[in-house]
Amino acid sequence: MLATTGLVAFVLERISPIALVIIAIGLGIAKLGQRQTGIYKIACHSVVILWAGALVLHLVPGFDNLLVLDKALTGSGSIPFTLYLNLDKPLIVFALLLLMPDMLKRTSPISSAKTSLTQLPLTQKFILAALFIALPLVAWGVGIVEPEFSLPTWLWVFVINNLVFTCVAEEALFRGYIQNGLTKRFNPFVGIFLASFLFGIAHFAGGGIFIAIAALAGLLYGLTYYWTGRLIFAVLIHFGFNLVHLLFFTYPMAN
Repeated sequence: MLATTGLVAFVLERISPIALVIIAIGLGIAKLGQRQTGIYKIACHSVVILWAGALVLHLVPGFDNLLVLDKALTGSGSIPFTLYLNLDKPLIVFALLLLMPDMLKRTSPISSAKTSLTQLPLTQKFILAALFIALPLVAWGVGIVEPEFSLPTWLWVFVINNLVFTCVAEEALFRGYIQNGLTKRFNPFVGIFLASFLFGIAHFAGGGIFIAIAALAGLLYGLTYYWTGRLIFAVLIHFGFNLVHLLFFTYPMAN
């Protein structure tokens, strides 16, 4: 399916031969990294992470990502933003799955298997719900967003892009790969908090306060992943948080 997608993108001139070659190299090294140990394993992981970073920052040549929103406004209190349907960023999911297949095979610390949000103990449900509700209010309190209801005509585009192209890729990287790897290497505390901190740093474009809010949001997604053992729930909570932000607050920030 991925190869078919690449072929269609090539025919439609959304991707060039050089980009296809770079994609194949990254995926090949990720697959090779499964079987390596010691210094060779570290080298493969390092190359794949650099490759993924280049894709996230749109530094790999040959991608013609589709512009779908240009200087869009959700309301009078919001700043304009631009939205692309990116072909490059989602590719990191495939490489990370090749590099660390067990990111989808974790078990919950609550039980001997994966669990769902509804099966979590009441205390943990309360913590997740409290974080989900409190974070937008904290963002409002520090002034980076303001209450503003909006229901834009392009909501369906935002839903597809944010869920499939953004949340899946970011959760695979920060929770499935970074948090999972650090948890196995050290402990859950180090894994969850360091992955959340790096997630905050990744939002540096919004400034220091935005970094702090993003790090707290990363804590919410990290706890969700750790307690359920299922990356899909971290993705859905992440998407739900972003959707609440779009519908009920100035997006992406207050002007």
